[in-house]
Amino acid sequence: MNQLLLFLRDELTPFPGRLNVALRCIASAVVVIVASMTLQVPYLAVSLIVVFYVTQSNVVITRMIGMLFLAGTTLAIGCTVLLLKWTFDYPLLRIVFASIIFFCCVYAMRVFQFGVVFFIAALVVIYAQSFVDVTSNAEGIVRATLWVWVAVCYPIALTLVVNSLVLPLEPRQQLRRMMVSQLVTVRKRLSALHEGASEVFSAGMFDVQASVTSLQKLLRFTAMRGKQNPLAEARDLATVTAVSNLYLAASNLHPISDRAGQIAMDAKSLGDGCATLADSIEKDVPFSLSPAACETSVADMPWPLVAIRGSLRELDAFAVAQADAMHVPPNQPVLAADAFSNPVYVQFSLKTLLAVLVCYVFYNAAGWQGVHTVMLTCLIVAQPSLGASGRRSILRFWGAVVGSLLALLVVVFVLPRIDGIAALLIVVAPILFAGAWIAAGSERISYAGAQLMFTFSLAFLDQFAPTYDLTGIRDRMVGIFLGVAVATFVQMNIWPEGEAALLRRKLSASLAATAKLLAMGQSTQNQTVIGKQRMAAWAALSDCEGMLLRVALEPTWREGEEERVTLFANSVFVAARELLLAADSLRIAFDATETRLSAHVEEHIRIFASGAVSAIEAYSTGLSTLQPSARTPDLVGREVTLDGLAGHDARLIGQINRVLLAVSSLPEWLAKDTSLPLTLPADTRHE
Repeated sequence: MNQLLLFLRDELTPFPGRLNVALRCIASAVVVIVASMTLQVPYLAVSLIVVFYVTQSNVVITRMIGMLFLAGTTLAIGCTVLLLKWTFDYPLLRIVFASIIFFCCVYAMRVFQFGVVFFIAALVVIYAQSFVDVTSNAEGIVRATLWVWVAVCYPIALTLVVNSLVLPLEPRQQLRRMMVSQLVTVRKRLSALHEGASEVFSAGMFDVQASVTSLQKLLRFTAMRGKQNPLAEARDLATVTAVSNLYLAASNLHPISDRAGQIAMDAKSLGDGCATLADSIEKDVPFSLSPAACETSVADMPWPLVAIRGSLRELDAFAVAQADAMHVPPNQPVLAADAFSNPVYVQFSLKTLLAVLVCYVFYNAAGWQGVHTVMLTCLIVAQPSLGASGRRSILRFWGAVVGSLLALLVVVFVLPRIDGIAALLIVVAPILFAGAWIAAGSERISYAGAQLMFTFSLAFLDQFAPTYDLTGIRDRMVGIFLGVAVATFVQMNIWPEGEAALLRRKLSASLAATAKLLAMGQSTQNQTVIGKQRMAAWAALSDCEGMLLRVALEPTWREGEEERVTLFANSVFVAARELLLAADSLRIAFDATETRLSAHVEEHIRIFASGAVSAIEAYSTGLSTLQPSARTPDLVGREVTLDGLAGHDARLIGQINRVLLAVSSLPEWLAKDTSLPLTLPADTRHE
């Protein structure tokens, strides 16, 4: 229970931008409710779920998702109408063709970059079959199907208008706010050092990882926005790189007892430089460093302050017209490279179709029309891995439970007192806001918010008049529970697609990226390359964290095996994160103090870094093999290189020791210790 409360506290805590997303979502939802109730547009619950899905953290993603939903809905409605026209009087033929279309859509959902288009098409095609089983009125079914298109498309238009006019949040605006926020933190640490505080609070591993990866994502969205020229994009990445360096260097600040007076003056000067940078970011003008910050001497200055000074001076000297483009977003292929060679995609489509058909047979055999959600659930919880499917199933179930309970309470105790649209909005707005707040959170909980809102809306807002029928709430919950059970059983027993082996490959790639960052053979003048490597390393580690959480949720019949795999992977992940933080700090410390080191000492450090890189790469290679053979790196004997640093910066020695300890803490992972799948799952983008 304590773990659950801690989880809910962490996931429901406000963070920058969350309130903005929730307010935009609830504003669009209120407009849609008023419009649908006034004009009697059916499928209000569908309209609201579209609002929740389309409203994203910034206008770039919002518009992209909106366009994809429009394309997917149009494709789905077209396929459904044509299918009904040709096979309405032939039930067996209709089911066969519907299954073929469903299979193709699920397959395309896995292999195409914009899989959401085909997900919507598959959802509508299979859901339309429940219409035919209820009535023989062909015209009524076609009209109901076309109303679905209206119920989806007009909320998208309203949502785009609201997101553009009400509290619009541009990705570049988000990026600037986040950089200013991190600079405020840097200034606080410098101020604490200047004022002689007994403690200089430092950032932890989670904080540094979140800050770097968040800036990277926002920088990519800023480039996607299309309003910036290459020179402005170059300046953006130069600024992001500088802010990341400043934040990491400031996280390594410690109280200084000796030479406190001079260090305090240096800290104050550098703090003023950070304030100038924050002001230039807020005003969106080129950064110009004050002469006072440029004149600070690096003699006897601690390396974090040297690194801060160097980052500010490098950004000040940055030429926006330089030839090397600072940031070019990677172009992801529209179609997966192994779309026609990897059998995993066909297997995924077949088992998803099987689960849906089993539920369809049960749905018709039982004659229980209220549990039509059993078919939709099988598709909704179908994810590229058991862990992702398990998490989606849990979030769908508990979101539906909470939404159903809220609908039950409102129907029984509040509905008799509602006498107008204003009272209706007063009742539903807080519940919808709660769902929007949850949906605006991390992926570990966001789907539960959308499911809470959708279940509540189906029970309470699906008609244009008050309803007191509670059987619908019960039937939907039964359908969701049965759908989750059938889908989980099929995915666990037919071609189970775990991510344990893929997780090892991801961890291996993360360690390889860290090794590149640790290599000291690069010129310190080429901070662009180093900045890109830093972002790539932290992004790879962030991907590993998300996959590790999914692997931990993978259901299995083999007792104890997944626990062992998760334990090994978590141990490697923790060690890899500490190693990346240590390598990043050593990289900055070395760049900051390189000019003060003798050639002999510098060579010692490069030899140490080269040995550490070789050890990490060997461990990474062993981790990525089909049967893991990663042994703990043995760096005994390399410590002799530390003798050459006697009399030099003790902080630099500490960073080298930290890297040495981090490399030596990588745990041994051998095939004899655990049983991993012999086949690797598809490394898909649609997780």
